[in-house]
Amino acid sequence: MSEEKEPSVIGGILKKSYAAVFHENWPVWLGGVLIGIMSVLTFAWARPWGVVGGLRNWADWVFHLIGLYDKAPVSPIISTNSILTLGLLWGAFGAALMSKQFAIRMSPGIELLKGVVGGCFMGVGSAMAGGCNVGGFYVATSALSFAGLAMMVGLVAGAYLGLRYLYWEMMHLPSSPPKNKGGKKVNLLFLEPYIGTIVFLAALVAVWFYAKEAHTRVGGLLLCGIGFGIIIQRTRFCFVRCFRDPFMTGEADMVKAVSFSVIIGVLGFAALKWTGLRPEDAYVTSTFWFGSLVGGVVFGIGMVLSGGCGSGSVWRAGEGHIKLMVVVIFFAATNSLFKALINYSAGLKKLIGMRAFMPDVMGYRWAVIGLIALFLFYSVVAQWNEETDKFTVEM
Repeated sequence: MSEEKEPSVIGGILKKSYAAVFHENWPVWLGGVLIGIMSVLTFAWARPWGVVGGLRNWADWVFHLIGLYDKAPVSPIISTNSILTLGLLWGAFGAALMSKQFAIRMSPGIELLKGVVGGCFMGVGSAMAGGCNVGGFYVATSALSFAGLAMMVGLVAGAYLGLRYLYWEMMHLPSSPPKNKGGKKVNLLFLEPYIGTIVFLAALVAVWFYAKEAHTRVGGLLLCGIGFGIIIQRTRFCFVRCFRDPFMTGEADMVKAVSFSVIIGVLGFAALKWTGLRPEDAYVTSTFWFGSLVGGVVFGIGMVLSGGCGSGSVWRAGEGHIKLMVVVIFFAATNSLFKALINYSAGLKKLIGMRAFMPDVMGYRWAVIGLIALFLFYSVVAQWNEETDKFTVEM
């Protein structure tokens, strides 16, 4: 091969590799596998993955600055909750730029209003359940908490109710077609990969800064959060679809992806807890059963109205969706306020529930086997529903 052809061949390989990573969406099943692995690694490194805790930290900080809260929260710069959520947003934003999928997307007024209402529902539901779809369901289930399963039941019911409302809205409140304002728009797609590169280089600088200031643990969690953001954005991983699609379209792909991801998380978390590398009560939330079940219903309705769950709202906001930015703001504020109300009221806190660790009832072996069997069964039922439309809701 001549020396002149070598650079062009190498350039072609690099272009194909870049296209495979950033121009084409990754398979959703791969997203489930990678998220499961990342969840276990994050727990092994420092703590479980979470989203709403970071949003609440940001809202707590704002409410403290304006004088609503007397006690200052942990600084968002070093709060592990905040850093994981910031990393998710950071990773999704950078990946959207690299794939030329970032754009400021305005929504009609009715959709923005649904974003406000949906965000408030999600804030209240996640405060009751001790977490959103990530902490209250995904991580809690991986942590062998009965509360995670209770929230799962609530999410299914809430998604069904939310979908029924959307169908009612489509029949009785027809939306007007968007107006074409015309005018020449500036196309900056050619710059987005370069800006994305700067975003990820800035992330490396931030991690170096944390390590330099003796906050290696926080820096590592920032990398984990960025990893979640990249994976979720590139695979379009969406918990809303896991609970909504069986009733709306009958599609089972997201159900299977989430189920396999939970199974990986269960195996990893159980190993870390059983060997004593992590405390047994880690992320076994005190919300079983009322808080998780009812909170799951409320959250499920909210995420369908919003068009995004806890993680989905954040990564779509990173892509430039104005509606999801509105959702994130009201989600964070409402969660902070309702969490403060729960902490203030002893009666309400008692009503929310208690800790329920599955191995305390059935041992580690049967807890793990039972959860694996449950989610395999869930994925099989979803596949059967895809072929029969048994549970699909008609308008």
